Amino acid sequence: MALIPDELAEILVCPDCHGELEQDEAASVLVCTQCGLKYPVRDGIPVMLVDEATR
Repeated sequence: MALIPDELAEILVCPDCHGELEQDEAASVLVCTQCGLKYPVRDGIPVMLVDEATR
């Protein structure tokens, strides 16, 4: 099961570098394929704030 719906995953990009995001279901994060920032997904809602992201 995906962290977020496919329709949402298709339009989301990294707010820092605009790179594509991959879902890491085990860690409940969206990972930018370009800069490596990891954005948490809480209760099915991606937190797309650079301040909340980790490397």
